Amino acid sequence: MAHGYKGVKFQNWARTCGCYPEMYYQPTSTEEIREVLALARQQNKRVKVVGGGHSPSDIACTDGFMIHMGKMNRVLKVDTEKKQVTVEAGILLADLHPQLDKHGLALSNLGAVSDVTAAGVIGSGTHNTGIKHGILATQVVALTLLTADGTILLCSESSNAEVFQAARVHLGGLGVILTITLQCVPQFYLQETSFPSTLTEVLDNLDSHLKKSEYFRFLWFPHSENVSVIYQDHTNKPPSSSANWFWDYAVGFYLLEFLLWISTFLPGLVRWINRFFFWLLFNGKKENCSRSHRIFTYECRFKQHVQDWAIPREKTKEALLELKAMLEAHPKVVAHYPVEVRFTRGDDILLSPCFQRDSCYVNIIMYRPYGKDVPRLDYWLAYETIMKKVGGRPHWAKAHNCTRKDFEKMYPAFPKFCAIREKLDPTGMFLNAYLEKVFY
Repeated sequence: MAHGYKGVKFQNWARTCGCYPEMYYQPTSTEEIREVLALARQQNKRVKVVGGGHSPSDIACTDGFMIHMGKMNRVLKVDTEKKQVTVEAGILLADLHPQLDKHGLALSNLGAVSDVTAAGVIGSGTHNTGIKHGILATQVVALTLLTADGTILLCSESSNAEVFQAARVHLGGLGVILTITLQCVPQFYLQETSFPSTLTEVLDNLDSHLKKSEYFRFLWFPHSENVSVIYQDHTNKPPSSSANWFWDYAVGFYLLEFLLWISTFLPGLVRWINRFFFWLLFNGKKENCSRSHRIFTYECRFKQHVQDWAIPREKTKEALLELKAMLEAHPKVVAHYPVEVRFTRGDDILLSPCFQRDSCYVNIIMYRPYGKDVPRLDYWLAYETIMKKVGGRPHWAKAHNCTRKDFEKMYPAFPKFCAIREKLDPTGMFLNAYLEKVFY
């Protein structure tokens, strides 16, 4: 029998949203989830399924029933011939990596954080970088979905194909994802090389950078021309690291947090902090080699507010130059470093921000030193205006102010997703405040 708890507070990792669900469940089997859904139907309650709680937006919040998938976290099957792994939806990627290592397998692409569940990663459209690579959901070859009425649907390219096209970026709105089958690749090592450059140089030679490195990204330091270029590529070199506790933590974390806190009283300091830290930490060439998942993931040390929109790849230069010009024209608007710029291949997943187009993601950040909020609304608004103008689509897990009207313009397949959602969940059991803004 599914046992629920009252009075549990749910909070996301960034501490930007929290909620008190009426009942909180941690099921260990499909049967227990079915019982929760039956109870919800009976009492006319809403249900929200959560995983790692890493999304900075309120996409995971509810005042109804909350199902936390943390205890449904097993590897169910490894097919070494097809190089595929089937897992329960609640497994954290951090726990999946060592299991794949044992079988000589790896995921071909990963986001920056691995304390996230398999179902959450795909449901929110998580991505990394590399023009040969799609968002992480493109690695899914099959999944099983438990719908509001208790039916289990097996979805893949060959069965329930339309639901599959929707469910790979599901927003938690279609039902409960139970299992996921992921396409893997043979285990590999990556060499990461980072070196300094300028915004002008990178934007003028974007195509050659994109061709030069399989997983190319760059970090721009606002209020300056400074850029750190990061190449990540397959290697046979032995593991090595230029990590150093003093520079990475004492300076890159503790000193930075202290200076950002002081800048909340003296906002003009931010432009100097950005330049100082570039000079201190990013001004030389660095190399690291390790297993792929160790290079892809890194620590998000600070609590932070972020926005991350996908724009058509050919608009990269125009958008970034406009953002830079806006900051120059409004000296009172401050922007923390870095603006992280990544690139992703187009796909055919209905609500993927990369639907039918190769994309560039522009991620902006405002840290919260010692939990203190830094004024960001002018920066946020200017950024969103530029992103909308060039045809951007917001990352589903990050903060944004878009509503159904916006999404209808952004996503050619939006009506198709809505029709599938309404068919699978006619009473809106899986809706919450976030999804109501999206669909109504």
